[in-house]
Amino acid sequence: MNEVKPGTLYLVPTPIGNLADITERAVEVLKEADIIACEDTRHTRILLDHLGIAGHVVSYHEHNKKEAGPKLVSCLQEGKSVAQVSDAGMPVISDPGADLVRLAIEAAVPVVPLPGPNAALTALIASGLDARQFAFIGFLPKITAKRKKLLQDMGHVPVTLIFYEAPHRIKETMDTLIKFLGDRKAVTARELTKKFETFERGTLSSLRSHMDEEDPRGEYVILVEGWNEAMEEETGEETTWQEEALKLAETLPLKEAARQAAGKYNLSRREVYQFLLKK
Repeated sequence: MNEVKPGTLYLVPTPIGNLADITERAVEVLKEADIIACEDTRHTRILLDHLGIAGHVVSYHEHNKKEAGPKLVSCLQEGKSVAQVSDAGMPVISDPGADLVRLAIEAAVPVVPLPGPNAALTALIASGLDARQFAFIGFLPKITAKRKKLLQDMGHVPVTLIFYEAPHRIKETMDTLIKFLGDRKAVTARELTKKFETFERGTLSSLRSHMDEEDPRGEYVILVEGWNEAMEEETGEETTWQEEALKLAETLPLKEAARQAAGKYNLSRREVYQFLLKK
């Protein structure tokens, strides 16, 4: 079962922190593969040196995937085996490896996934939040409009939401989650499987306040409780934003009514104001 076959793309998970977490099968595939495709050759070389694997390492990442991807597929079609890894964890998840998999499938190249470390699931099972159903979001879109739409779409989904974030953007992301999801129960996990592995549990606002007291370090997994009936009762979901705006406009100036309704429903003040002007 462990034999590496010619012309096959292997998706090989690597440790997210503790190097002892790599599986025996992953080690065998990395040893036998003709090519190891990775995001950062220097980073992957540290792991390979630890494992005593020489390996032919090539670069495959977000910025060169359009050129490197077809070359790797050509090597696969020529009968060479390729092991694709990310810097840490499961390849393809929040990773350009997804594009390589699509190219391989289109070229009728066999794709073999190996099980192994994953930061999202590692954090989820220790979070204390509902692990029966969950949605992995990963990194939020950088474009504000796309980020807003995604969170509005996911805001009423009754499953645990899982996000990734880098330390230099974590405060901004926490503020964004509070704005669009409300102050829900949440957990942050960082330095998973490492010496300083840390879980913080509370609400989004309490976790955000803690970050002002202690500078964020390490890559973060953020887990947020899903929508539930209690939230619906608190927010009065049966009231639409139009109804709310009209109700506020009965006692407030239109601009102030628009401001309050827009804030409650995470809308543009201009959009709400224009609606009120037409009424």
